[in-house]
Amino acid sequence: MATLLWLIAVVLVIAGIYVLVARRELLFGIVLIVVGLLVGPGGVSIFH
Repeated sequence: MATLLWLIAVVLVIAGIYVLVARRELLFGIVLIVVGLLVGPGGVSIFH
């Protein structure tokens, strides 16, 4: 389960960076990055 959460978090953060750089949508990019950090299995995970 931790591996799956880690993978989802990585995809969300990469998508957030892509949206920030390529599409220049600041708010949506930041939201994706924050959600990726919250979902991740690290110390800030919302599922632990």
